Amino acid sequence: MIVLDASTLILLAKIEALELFVSNFEGEVLIPETVRAEVLREDKEEVPLIKTLIDSKKIQISRLKDEKQTRKLMNDFSIAAGEAEAIVIALKKGAHAVATDDRNAIRACKMLRLEFITAIAVLIRAVEKRLISKEEAMSKLQKLQSIGRYNKAIIEDAAKQIEGGV
Repeated sequence: MIVLDASTLILLAKIEALELFVSNFEGEVLIPETVRAEVLREDKEEVPLIKTLIDSKKIQISRLKDEKQTRKLMNDFSIAAGEAEAIVIALKKGAHAVATDDRNAIRACKMLRLEFITAIAVLIRAVEKRLISKEEAMSKLQKLQSIGRYNKAIIEDAAKQIEGGV
């Protein structure tokens, strides 16, 4: 089981990697109800795909609520409700990881000893599993670089990993 927050859900949708990820992930893919509401309330290009994956039950909605723990995480790590709820759900349901590209949510996962993955990690893994070509992954990485808030060194390291270097 993996729990996605809005940042990674949207980034994967924008680079056309969300359906690939969801279809090839062995286990449940969850998002908190707060994330569902957040991503579907705006009329953006990624919304129809996300809605389709939810409607087809490829992405499940978790309505698990723990407002006290959610508020504590929000305050302790300066994260939004969706990120906090994703972490709470992952902790309570014993998820394999949280998918997040939010710096503070990543920090929270590290402090809570909770595995996390990013959109870039999904791309690298897709190449390793031969689900996409290196060329396609590099194209998606360039797109991520332009729409995400990634440090240049992170992008360069990802490019090396995609190309087969360490």
